[in-house]
Amino acid sequence: LAGAKTPEEAKGIASLIQRRWARSGSDTADLLMTRAQDALKARELPLAIELLDRVVTLEPDWAEGWNQRANALFLSGDPIRSLLDIAETLKREPRHYGAMMGLGTILRQQGDDKRAMVAYRRALVIYPQLDAVKDAVESLKLEVDGRDA
Repeated sequence: LAGAKTPEEAKGIASLIQRRWARSGSDTADLLMTRAQDALKARELPLAIELLDRVVTLEPDWAEGWNQRANALFLSGDPIRSLLDIAETLKREPRHYGAMMGLGTILRQQGDDKRAMVAYRRALVIYPQLDAVKDAVESLKLEVDGRDA
């Protein structure tokens, strides 16, 4: 991914990676994940979290289960539990640039711009052409400038 020569090539590689991350190896966990994602899209956050609780119980080694629950918890206004699930995601998949981006977002919202910048830069090492993270880094540079960013 880091070696992609064009943004289009990077997006294609990222899509393949995300499809791989989306498969748990368990039909049951995959079905629960699909239902949880449908609940997230419908903004039925308690249902999504309940389904994702089952996913991480059923497949505790599946990084994407933890990542999706982190997203649902964040959207439901629980950044602390979201951070805990991001840590679980990164423990299982240290190259999960989406989790790093989520970590940066939460840290930034909590006013920890320096650590947010570290998280965003870690994501960019893996996926240098990820526009959302590049934009976040650019915006943070102004705020972190002079504070050892």
